[in-house]
Amino acid sequence: MTDPAIRVEGLTKRFDTVTALDGIDLEIPARTVFGLLGPNGAGKTTTIRVLSTILKPDAGRAEVLGRDVVRQAKEVRTQIGLAGQSATVDPNLTGRENLRLIGRLVHLPRREAARRIDALLDRFQLVAAADRPVRTYSGGMRRRIDLAAALVNRPPVLFLDEPTTGLDPYSRNEVWAMIGELVDDGTTVVLTTQYLEEADRLASRVAVIDEGRVIANDPPAQLKARLGSTVIEIGLADEPTAKRAHDVLASTSTLSPELENSTVRLTTHEGARLLVDALRALDGKAIVPTTLSVREPSLDDVFLALTGHHAEEAAA
Repeated sequence: MTDPAIRVEGLTKRFDTVTALDGIDLEIPARTVFGLLGPNGAGKTTTIRVLSTILKPDAGRAEVLGRDVVRQAKEVRTQIGLAGQSATVDPNLTGRENLRLIGRLVHLPRREAARRIDALLDRFQLVAAADRPVRTYSGGMRRRIDLAAALVNRPPVLFLDEPTTGLDPYSRNEVWAMIGELVDDGTTVVLTTQYLEEADRLASRVAVIDEGRVIANDPPAQLKARLGSTVIEIGLADEPTAKRAHDVLASTSTLSPELENSTVRLTTHEGARLLVDALRALDGKAIVPTTLSVREPSLDDVFLALTGHHAEEAAA
């Protein structure tokens, strides 16, 4: 499939005086994981709700598999699955009953629905709990049954809004593995996430959204490469000493330091040479670092550079 699975042009959505989406443009390739990153309130969930036909845009247009999300909303709904931030299944029904209800809502023939439900329960490791009320499930099991519900109609496009929020690391890794299997089977997955590790591991392309606009849209490796190949973090004894160190390094033409609390950060393509220059400059002013780390850039570094704050701060 060469055409994009999803195409978005000039998408705009307002709520009273608040502009949630301010002219977003996106093209999402088929059979990939596409990540939407951004601070809380940036417009990620609004984008998902427009694409899944829950909200109508005020301007612009969006297509899912060539179908307009406004004019052909009914057709779009037959092609998508959606797992939102909170569970959409009924806690008083069993896992199997929830999936059977979804099968009826999407008009699956009874025998086909039964086969599909058995396969999903097996795939999501819920066979043993299938006939227990969902209210007895752990957090990880509830997230898995919610994902299974989104897949009853075998959607070629799946929207996941923060699919692993609140899960323990083991359950999160389970969900990550399942998402990888879905893409291997031909599903296009669009996910919002507050975990940069999640986007880095799963997404072949990431769009960073801030204040309703797309401010970056690239593969994770290219986003990180923008900053340089090496991040050097120099820890100082206290904030005044860090400010002195920052000013010393800023006065050196080859260095462009960033100051955060008691840490000075340098991002560069020059690696070892720049580190030597920085330490010499600090030594010349009798400034002694307390810690020193050298690493590759992360998506959190990209997030900080683009939005002015860490992803953890945005999530909080």
